[in-house]
Parts: sequence; C-alpha cells; structure tokens
Amino acid sequence: MRDIVFTRASGWIPNVIREDGELKLMLGAGADANHAPRTFTFPIGEAHLAVIREDLARHLLLWSAVIPLCDAAGTRDRLDEDAAVALLDPILLSAPADVDAFFRHIRWDRGQLIAHGADIDLLERGQVCAAMRAATETSNRKRAQEYDANRRRAERGTVLGPLDAALLRYTGQYVHGATVPRRMPDAVDPALLTEVMRVIATAEQACAGMRICRDPRRGKRATDKRDWERMATTVDAAVRRAHPGLVDDAVRTVSFLMCSEAADRSRSAPMEDDEEPDGTFGEGARKTALSFTDDKGVEKEWRADGPRTATAVFWEFVEDRSAGDNEVFTIEDEKMGEGIQLHFYADSLARITTVREGEGGADPEYRVEYSLVDGIGGYRTLVSAFVRGGCAALDQHGSWIADAAEFERARRRRDAD
Repeated sequence: MRDIVFTRASGWIPNVIREDGELKLMLGAGADANHAPRTFTFPIGEAHLAVIREDLARHLLLWSAVIPLCDAAGTRDRLDEDAAVALLDPILLSAPADVDAFFRHIRWDRGQLIAHGADIDLLERGQVCAAMRAATETSNRKRAQEYDANRRRAERGTVLGPLDAALLRYTGQYVHGATVPRRMPDAVDPALLTEVMRVIATAEQACAGMRICRDPRRGKRATDKRDWERMATTVDAAVRRAHPGLVDDAVRTVSFLMCSEAADRSRSAPMEDDEEPDGTFGEGARKTALSFTDDKGVEKEWRADGPRTATAVFWEFVEDRSAGDNEVFTIEDEKMGEGIQLHFYADSLARITTVREGEGGADPEYRVEYSLVDGIGGYRTLVSAFVRGGCAALDQHGSWIADAAEFERARRRRDAD
C-alpha cells in the first residue's frame, strides 16, 4: 500500500510517500534498458519530512545529492539505500555552514539546482545554502542548459563577449552547437540586434552567388561536402576580417547558418541540369537516346524528346539507387557504341568505345580508358560532357589511361597523398 504524504507543484521534485507504514522519499531518475523511466525510493524519518515540507531549498539540495546515486544505479541496479540515507541528516538537519562543507565532499547535480533558480556565482563559490535562497518550485531547464554550455566553453578556453553570445542566440546555437541553425532575431537583445545583422550581412555578401550542390551519390538530401567547405571558408575569412573581435564559436555559427541555408535551397529544388545548350559539340553530337544502369542490373531509358534533360534524369536515377553496395553506374549510347562507367567507390570513371563490332559470333572489341575524378563536381562535368559530345568530348577533361594496372597505381598514389 502506497500513499502520497507530501508533493510539490513540480512533479519531478521528489515526493514523500508512506509505503507499508514507512516514510520514504520517492523520485524518478534515469531509465531502464527499455527506456522506461526508473523510480527509486529510500526511507526517511519524521524529522526529515518536516524539513522537506517547510524548506524548499533543503528539499532541492537533497534531490541534487541523490541524483548521482540514481545515475550510478544505471538501467538495472538497485539504489544504494545506505548511501542515500547517509545524505539525510547532513543536508536536512545540519547548519548551513556544515551543509556547505558537506557538499564540498560529495557528488551532486549542479544543473538541477540552477534550473530551480540557484544563484550561479554563489554555487561556484561553494555557498550552496545561500545560493538556494531564491529557489523556485518551477524549473527553467534552459537556464541549466545555458550554464552547461558556458561551462563546456570555459573548459575549451572560450569566453563569449556580448556580440558573440548574441550571434549564437540569433542562430539558436547558444545551448547546442550541433543544432541546425536558423534565424531567431527575437532571441537577441534589441540593443545588439543591429550589430548582429551587420555581421550577418557581411556573411551574406561574402557568399553571394555561391551554391552548395546536391551529391546524388549519398542519397536524396545529401549535398556536396566540398561546396560546403568552400562556402564555410569564404564566409569565415570575410567575417573574421570585418569583425576581428569575434570568437571562433561566433564565426562558426554564422558560416554554419549560411551553409545550412544554401544546402536547404539545393535540397528543395529539382535536380540541377548540368547541360549547356551552347552547341559546343554540334547538334549532331548531342545524345538522343541513352540507357542508365546500376550495379544491381536496374535500367532506365532516356530519350531527347522527353521533358527532362539527360543529366537531370541520370542524377535522379543515381540519387534513387546509390547505396553502399551499389556504387557503379553506367551511361550507354547503344547507337554510337560508346558509354561511360562511374565508379563512386574509387572516385574514377571509365570511358568505353566500341572499336569493332562482333561478327560471326565473335565478341565486340572495346577500348577502355580510365580517369581519376575529383569529387561530385568532377563527375558532373564528365557526365555533362559525355551527354553533349560523347567519348570524344571527354578528351579535354582529365588524363586518360588505357592500361588498367597503370591506372590502379595512379589511383593508389592519389589516395596515399
């Protein structure tokens, strides 16, 4: 039989219950192996209940000291009840100076106290009782999260100035640096917003006209890592030059914002068309029918009289089909007897030209030449050139090696650099 004896407005603060006639403190902390919340109890006395009922600060201090014991219990072990009971008298019944001294020798959850209004400066000086004079039953988790974020920065030797902090708040990354940034002007002190927008304008001007293209090799929402790095480097340099007083965290959040927005624009747009209808190779050279295949034997046909360009359709095919075990894609022009094979796993490409058709049951004779490819941008250039002008149009793009062994040595030298 379990009865609630005392509870506070916040359901997370430990309750006092009576179970089988015995007073106990009950709190939820951690989770079990199935991610369900765990509940712990341990016995207390009437004197402890009286303090818990009347003194919110002592109640919260006890909670912060019990949490590490719950963490130690993990997902399946029992709470160390002896250790929990040993906390009761020193925290609930001792003089403030003795409580402060006690907290200097035990583990306790600082964030929980900060969330409930503890004075951070006093906590840092070890004056835990005085720090809890302004304690509240309601919790402000954001306050604790910001404290943890600042503590982590301090461990890295980073101290934010007012503008640094304002930029991080503007992008929503003050607490979590891995959060996808977004524009939140309402989160910034109005007195600093104009200066924040000046920094943002510097970044926007620096990357004007730059794009982060899609990388179909890695799926539907993937973007080109090199494009991202190029934009981030450009924005970083411009912001540091124009605003030299900013710390790395602030500069990084601005470049992250610019890159994230550019990547989102690319993801939401149709697959880019890489073809340039400039007639460079003559209308007769441009492909009119192609077949695309992957390493699993799936095939897709394209014809020039369709609504989409060959490059857009091919890269959508790659986007849909590419996977860790499907990294070889082929474009073939059966009529002209030529094609290219893209090897995403090796950053290489082969162009294949029919030298002699098979006659009398003999196999055709092919010329195969290989080239190293520099990222998705290199692949896009080669695919576009092939679609516009066939294998002959690839001569001006890269060095072509006919000997497979020689090419493999070149590939290994590149990968070793």
